[in-house]
Amino acid sequence: MEAENHNPIPDQLERRILHGLSCEWSKALGFLSPEQRKRMRLPLFSLRNLKNRWGYWSEEKREISLSRSLVRDHSWDAVREVLLHEMAHQMAMEALAGSRETPHGPQFQMACRILRANPRASETFSPLDERILQAPSLPSDKRMLRVKKLLALAGSPDRHEADAAMVKAHQLMVKYNIEQRQGGEDRDLASLFLGQPALRHFPEDYALANLLLDFYFVVGIWVTAYVPARGKMGRVLEISGTLPNLKMAHYVYEFVRRFINSQWLVYNQNRGLSRHRQTDFGLGILEGFRWKLEATRKGENANPFALVRMEDPLLKKYFSYHYPHTAKVKAGSSPRDPGVIQDGRNVGENLVVYRAIEEKERDRGLRIGS
Repeated sequence: MEAENHNPIPDQLERRILHGLSCEWSKALGFLSPEQRKRMRLPLFSLRNLKNRWGYWSEEKREISLSRSLVRDHSWDAVREVLLHEMAHQMAMEALAGSRETPHGPQFQMACRILRANPRASETFSPLDERILQAPSLPSDKRMLRVKKLLALAGSPDRHEADAAMVKAHQLMVKYNIEQRQGGEDRDLASLFLGQPALRHFPEDYALANLLLDFYFVVGIWVTAYVPARGKMGRVLEISGTLPNLKMAHYVYEFVRRFINSQWLVYNQNRGLSRHRQTDFGLGILEGFRWKLEATRKGENANPFALVRMEDPLLKKYFSYHYPHTAKVKAGSSPRDPGVIQDGRNVGENLVVYRAIEEKERDRGLRIGS
């Protein structure tokens, strides 16, 4: 990693980011026992121009420092991953009496387990968003490579060819995941934010989240996370699963969101409808797309395994460990316009998710200054 001497972070935003690190640090204390929390003192936080590392913990200064390029160029969940790693170093020394051991010794490993921190998230280890979204598919994942090619075909202007390609892609995804679970191997699981943390989410955001959890082989939960642009704690959808499934769910999430927004601009061009009607239209699109996916599962030519909902014990164990305390979130409701919902539903029934084989993933950084 090169020295950072370009695109500086504005002072006001840097102060908000430092405040966010303090908020995330305090939230992570919830994983600790009461006795361990008593031993942990809030450290100083700083952003520095670092070489060859994403962050470090200084026992002498009682300071956690993170790389400016990390917070400037990467997503907040990637920033939080490094923060928890450095917090584990602090915890090993202050709460677990690990000051005499090597930097990544047994007490540090124990602190990582307690904090749900990644023990490898330091030095030149790739940030979370890069590891999942930009990593190429492995040649061994032949079925997922085939899914990718089918989604490219789904961009065909021929409606029947496009629908057939998307149906086949979903059938292959089902078969791939069932084989993975039945194989019993130790799969690599991770967690990833979808979208940016925000103070408010709309009903269509929750509907899209539920669609992804029902059809794309990931589990998810709305978690508390810092919103750098607002300087407050908000919430964001965090999904967990295998790396190929996380990458696919992220792509579908971004694709469907862009589709809803573009279709709304066309629909509302001469209508002047309110934000509530935009929600109705988005909910309608998602209902129509859900109906299409359910029809794919139940169709005469569908994979027979598609109707089988298999519980993934490994993913269930991972989820229980990372989210020991969960609560239900109820989205707010407001009067709906059945006509706008139906118009959106008609659009959603024609939605085909597709991608170009060589398409690059979107930049998930904080987009400082944008």
